[in-house]
Amino acid sequence: MVKNSLIFISQENKEKNPGSVEFQIVSFTNKIQRLTPHLELHRKDYLSQRGLRKILEKRRRLLSYLAKKDALRYKKLISRLAIRESKTP
Repeated sequence: MVKNSLIFISQENKEKNPGSVEFQIVSFTNKIQRLTPHLELHRKDYLSQRGLRKILEKRRRLLSYLAKKDALRYKKLISRLAIRESKTP
């Protein structure tokens, strides 16, 4: 696992707010990036696969919430994280 590949988003007010939607999405994205190489190496680790699916679903729900509430913040976050846009609004 490469720790240098984690994503850090600086906020305007210079404090980390773990309750914000953006912070949670970035946190889930970092977890996904850590789990993916592990699952490529250990293909039969079904518990980790389940955990990854749960994290992906949580991130998907948060992204759809953000898209409904504030489309501009959603677009900025999508481009910053380099993830695909959701097909369902």
